[in-house]
Amino acid sequence: MALYNTCKRMIERGQTAGMEKKLDIFYAAAKLTDEQYAELTEMLNEKTSA
Repeated sequence: MALYNTCKRMIERGQTAGMEKKLDIFYAAAKLTDEQYAELTEMLNEKTSA
């Protein structure tokens, strides 16, 4: 949960450099649940497309 909260905070602050790759690695290593991964990638996409 701490990893999820840290990633979420970084995305909210605009610290998105390399975040997509990090999320993929954390998800592949089962450090994020399906729901957490989906939420964080959606947040990241919204932040980087805005």
